[in-house]
Amino acid sequence: MFKKADLKRDVVEVVNTDTLVPKDHLLRCIDQAIDFTRVYDFVEGLYCPDNGRPSVDPVVLIKMVFIQHLYGIPSLRQTVRDIDMNIAYRWFMGIPLNEPIPHFATISYAFRQRFTETTVEQLFAWILSEVEAAGYLKPEVVFVDATHIKANANLKKKVKKAIPSAAKTYEAQLFEEVNQDREKHDKKPFNGPNPPKDRVVNESTTDPESGVFHKGEHRQCFAYSAHTVCERNNFVLEVTVTPPAMSMTVRPLMPFIDASPRVIP
Repeated sequence: MFKKADLKRDVVEVVNTDTLVPKDHLLRCIDQAIDFTRVYDFVEGLYCPDNGRPSVDPVVLIKMVFIQHLYGIPSLRQTVRDIDMNIAYRWFMGIPLNEPIPHFATISYAFRQRFTETTVEQLFAWILSEVEAAGYLKPEVVFVDATHIKANANLKKKVKKAIPSAAKTYEAQLFEEVNQDREKHDKKPFNGPNPPKDRVVNESTTDPESGVFHKGEHRQCFAYSAHTVCERNNFVLEVTVTPPAMSMTVRPLMPFIDASPRVIP
């Protein structure tokens, strides 16, 4: 029988948000697997214990950024809008439907001014240690790849700058080993390595830390290269960001090699 539905947009209801989130929802599974209260151990010392106005719960801030990266939301502004309308996101952060979401500027300030690089590394290492303890981490073989991130800089606003070329990784060590072998065979050692020469690059006046990127059909632009190391089960072991000029060299891999004993217990 044909029937038109009434638009019940102004109905007041009492609901339990826990019943509105599916039992197999990804955020529910993550919440069961990770004890986010551990975050307090890493950030408690960054707050005044008995003075100043009450802060936004740091776990809420961490979870908001977590949601942004998990679902590929392009900005903090959009993340706040999405969380405001998404019941599963609110449930994950423990914010009722009638409470406001923290302002995006609060999140930005916390990660720029309060949470240090050490704090982020501690959180990263803690998650990896949990994964390793559960037996999922397989770091015997690692996979490295880089993706380019466009910088917010105008390509026309640039200056020429001479910078020293970085020395090739392991070049000095290689020369030393070769010369040791030549001395054992009564041969004259090689001279080297030669000191690196200066090279001229285009430097952005807006974002000097970025570099010029051009690949295939892509338009030339200022950008960064985000290098990521994963193991067999796709867990990220390390991430570093460099100018694009370093993408095809071995230098970006060195932090991964040096950090592996520190990150992976």
